[in-house]
Amino acid sequence: MKMFNYKQRLIAAANKNQVDRVPCICPGGMMNMIVHEVMESTGDFWPKAHSDSQKMANLTFALREAGGFENYGVPFCMTVEAEAMGAVVDIGNDMEEPHVVISPLSSAMDAKLLKPVDLDSGRMANVLDAIRILKEKNTDVPIVGNITGPVSVAGTLVDMAVLLAGFRKYPRETAHMLDIVTDNIIIYAKAMVDSGADVICLSEPSGTGEILGMEHFENFTLPYINRVMDALDADVKIVHICGRLHNIYGALDKIRCHVFSFDALVDIEEIKPYIKNKAIMGNISTHA
Repeated sequence: MKMFNYKQRLIAAANKNQVDRVPCICPGGMMNMIVHEVMESTGDFWPKAHSDSQKMANLTFALREAGGFENYGVPFCMTVEAEAMGAVVDIGNDMEEPHVVISPLSSAMDAKLLKPVDLDSGRMANVLDAIRILKEKNTDVPIVGNITGPVSVAGTLVDMAVLLAGFRKYPRETAHMLDIVTDNIIIYAKAMVDSGADVICLSEPSGTGEILGMEHFENFTLPYINRVMDALDADVKIVHICGRLHNIYGALDKIRCHVFSFDALVDIEEIKPYIKNKAIMGNISTHA
């Protein structure tokens, strides 16, 4: 059988083609593995690495060189998009990821107050520069650009409880807010691909069937994820949805991506019959 390099193997597996062995990746974003030992080995530490493109690139490069995972992945959190649109972020420390501390909107009615993303400043610019630095290394390792799903971003721009109430009380205004959020995510994700990302991984921990139920998932999660996926020309497009998925199994094959990713709560044999047109990834526990 043909031997594949890291990038070839991931692209082939994502397209459900035969490969010499299963690829092993840890995308980044909400699924990052920048442990303290990697920081010590490079001298590049959180939180500075979240806002320094060279340090960011150094950490994910060192993680790959240490062995195990077969990709580079940036950024190392899920707050870049929300911050760019106006949220206040606590950048964390060497053991804690960045997290939103002040949401800029009181409800979806305030969507006009959202800032358009600026790719030339702030942490979005740092992430794009880190991707370019990794691309210049010209390795056969795929670069994963991580983005946060529209509902999860919206749930940090507005208090999540208020957003969930808005799905029921103000569906038109909430959809309008999601339109704005999705447009900004697309701008950012396209720039990742243009900067050299081979893979885009969208993680949606809040827009899940477990939280929303099937009706709201199909109305407020699925169409916006698909808008992002359809807008991108990446070699591999991954969508990760957290939690138990049994109540949305029937909608999963409608997601337009190459790879569907899920967490350890989901049984592979149980979910496989519902996902016929894409590769699957996940079911790995992160608890030692």
